[in-house]
Amino acid sequence: MTTHPPPRGGFVFLDPEHGRVLRVVPFQYNPETLTRTLQPQTVAGEDGSRSEALRLKGPPHETLRFEAEFDAADQLTPVAGAAPTAGAGLFGALSALETALCPTSAQLVQANGMAAQGMLDITPVEAPLSVLVLGRRRVLPVRITELTVTEEAYDGELSPIRARVALSVRVLTVDDVGFSHKAGTLYLRYQQSKEQFAALIGYGPGAVGYTGI
Repeated sequence: MTTHPPPRGGFVFLDPEHGRVLRVVPFQYNPETLTRTLQPQTVAGEDGSRSEALRLKGPPHETLRFEAEFDAADQLTPVAGAAPTAGAGLFGALSALETALCPTSAQLVQANGMAAQGMLDITPVEAPLSVLVLGRRRVLPVRITELTVTEEAYDGELSPIRARVALSVRVLTVDDVGFSHKAGTLYLRYQQSKEQFAALIGYGPGAVGYTGI
């Protein structure tokens, strides 16, 4: 019998325009805990009208906080043709996460060149689309809002060989990117999945002792 390893969470970074996969950073160990916070987008109190108390302006702001652990002694086997990582410790995995938060060196040089030519109104560069994968039911387009790396051990070359990465992300919705953007499509699938699971709950009012007005 063929056995398959348990699904592994991680990040997939996409070209935001074409949806092409740029790189994948799997978690070595799935997070032990995950904190999710949803803040509803209401209109209550904005105009003083009580009739607006239950109205929603759009999807809630959903944030997730968790830790990912990495250990160079137990790294995933690189795919065929990948550059060797021996002696580099965790620089590869950590750099793959950190570079998602920074323009590339080529983009920085290009922006500097344009500024030197007097082009002051330079359009900010667009970062890769970060997709957080937490099983097949949660594939979330996100913006990484905070990334804290705690390096816990090093090899003889001072390369980190064990580290914990604390991450905070905010789910991108159609309010953020629109319906035609790849992130908007992923968000709609995520929301539709929630609605399908919510519809499976078939309790009646009696389950909570509610008998009527």
